Amino acid sequence: MDIKELGYKFSLSPLILRLTLVACLLLFTCTPAGGQYRVIGSNQPIEAAPGDDVVLPCCVDPPQDVVGLTVEWSKPDLRPDPRDRLSRVHYVHLYRDAREVPDMKIPSYMMRTALFAEGLRQGNISLKITNVTLEDGGRYRCFIPKLKSQMQSSIVHLVVKPAPTKAGTTETPLFTRNLQTPDPEEEKNNSGDFPRRSRLMLPLLFLLIVVGVAAGYLQMQRSKKTKEPIAVPTV
Repeated sequence: MDIKELGYKFSLSPLILRLTLVACLLLFTCTPAGGQYRVIGSNQPIEAAPGDDVVLPCCVDPPQDVVGLTVEWSKPDLRPDPRDRLSRVHYVHLYRDAREVPDMKIPSYMMRTALFAEGLRQGNISLKITNVTLEDGGRYRCFIPKLKSQMQSSIVHLVVKPAPTKAGTTETPLFTRNLQTPDPEEEKNNSGDFPRRSRLMLPLLFLLIVVGVAAGYLQMQRSKKTKEPIAVPTV
């Protein structure tokens, strides 16, 4: 290797160094930072019946103390009141300055919502709603506006269905997979000539009658034999 070739290689080294630095910077900016906070809600609908108490799950991941942050629960599908131009957000529950702010709350949710005070230190911002009504169904948005993250909010869907029980009861099972419905064929048999059980019992009854007649006949034959005089042999 002569001096010219060596000088040419060393002259390219600053350019290669710059390109490598730019590539590293692009790779760093395109890769999401590990441990970035995000708000996560339930990806499955929450089901409840009128009168139930329900919890809408929502939390910060990884866990972070949010006691000093603002937490907003709202219903994004509600239309703003045209008479109140300043009312753009319908707050189901508003937590600010380490306390609830009821002044900007939807009236129908008064005294029915609460956060878990101890859970806020671990990033748990789940909302509890008591005495659920049919009007409570819909989408709910949990939002932390000052969270240092690009995912500051999440959507939780609440489904409220009438309870399939007797009137006056308030608690119903959330899962109805074990509830049995009558078989249409069985209902047809019950309303027709004979149910299935009756048709199955007819052969059994006939068999019992045959066995009874046979047993009676054998018993009669035995009784006849016992009544006949025994012949005494003559000497």
